[in-house]
Amino acid sequence: MKKYFPYICLTLLFLTFLAPPLPANAGYNNGLSTGQVIYVPAYSHIYIGDRDVPFLLAVTLSIRNVDPNHPIKIVLADYYETEGKRLKKHIDKQVTMKPLESIRFFIPEKDKSGGSGANFIVEWKSDKPVNQPIVESIMIGSRGTQGISFTSRGQAIVNSK
Repeated sequence: MKKYFPYICLTLLFLTFLAPPLPANAGYNNGLSTGQVIYVPAYSHIYIGDRDVPFLLAVTLSIRNVDPNHPIKIVLADYYETEGKRLKKHIDKQVTMKPLESIRFFIPEKDKSGGSGANFIVEWKSDKPVNQPIVESIMIGSRGTQGISFTSRGQAIVNSK
């Protein structure tokens, strides 16, 4: 038996590498959730070229309930500045979004209080597991004949239990 032990170990090791890898969402109920807290990067201004002069941007926070069958509740949609101070609370009481409904919150271009490290914190909940909403910020600005626009996707920082 001792003389076969190394061969058995090598065979088991080899078979381990033949096992298929688990999908990225293994153990997460196919991407369904009952709620999350989401961090969404936003930029009320950026810097272009060699100068340290801010290029102001309008910011739109977009929240999309992509579940075709179930509502979700938006509990929190707060806007923060670069150093982490809350600037604006966009909702006072929870908002129920119907299936496939979208809502938005707007920060005008002239509002530069958020800075280049501005962000939103969005919290949503649902009574049953649903498709996770798409939460993103859209930045757009123009100066003279130059215009710029880009988006930033939110990242879950807390998942409901």
